[in-house]
Amino acid sequence: MKWASLVILWFVAIGPLSAQHTVTPPSAPRLPLATVFKGEAKFRALVRQAERENWRQLPLGARTIRVARAMVGTPYVNYTLEVNDRVESPVVNFGAMDCWTYYENALAFARMLRYKPGPYSPQDMLHMVELERYRGGRCTGSYLSRMHHLEEVFWDNERRGFARNITPRIPGAQRLRREIHEMTVQWKSYRYLKNSPSLLPEMGRIEARVSKLPVWHVPKHKVRGIEGYLQDGDVCAITANWKNGYTSHVGLIVKLKGRAYFTHATSDRDKGRMTIIDRPIADYLNGSSKHAGIVVLRPNDLPPSKFWARPVGGG
Repeated sequence: MKWASLVILWFVAIGPLSAQHTVTPPSAPRLPLATVFKGEAKFRALVRQAERENWRQLPLGARTIRVARAMVGTPYVNYTLEVNDRVESPVVNFGAMDCWTYYENALAFARMLRYKPGPYSPQDMLHMVELERYRGGRCTGSYLSRMHHLEEVFWDNERRGFARNITPRIPGAQRLRREIHEMTVQWKSYRYLKNSPSLLPEMGRIEARVSKLPVWHVPKHKVRGIEGYLQDGDVCAITANWKNGYTSHVGLIVKLKGRAYFTHATSDRDKGRMTIIDRPIADYLNGSSKHAGIVVLRPNDLPPSKFWARPVGGG
């Protein structure tokens, strides 16, 4: 069977790009809570602040940025999700974050406030992360059920009605085509792959499928002119100029002084290796020749859970 036909079959099997809005239940715990959830005191303090200031009534984007601001200054640490040699589980760490987990934690916490009523537990937060990061919203215990490429996360969440990739609708957006091989080439850098090399053939098939996803970006020389299209809480992925991957970094948009600023977890030592509110996104892109442009995902709230006795107010 030709490759094009295989790709079509995969998209049919996964499902069309339509709003399904299916909130899968949390998966059964597979690892101790102390292993998969770090920083419970910070989590509890954030819950108290959110309840005291009524963040729940804010639109999702504004709610996400409230959480992101509260996490500014968190140390940058990579590979915080690699907590076991073989057993995969959703992970939350409020004490250390990388670029991906920073946006993910902010969005998960913001969604949690509207999804169900309190009191909130670490398990509620882990459920929100599972819905965002795992294929179809479900962790199976396998490392390969976690989506390791932002392009697939964006596609899968849009397919399920939990977000909208607005990039193709932004003036000046262009289609990208890349061949992804990073994880199969650098597999010894990933704890789970290093301990289970038998996963590599399937990881290769996943990377081949992700390579064929319809990825659009706004080239960096056009970003200053489209900042008005961006909103608080938009997930903003940075595309790179190399040909073996689509994106190299990710953060959130926060609107300040009429500009679209970039808040992210940075590994740059001159910026403190921590979560920060940086420059406007156009200025950030122009600061490095590595940056090619941006992909923008606009998340949606989840359908309210059955635990609400009445509809939740707010925008």
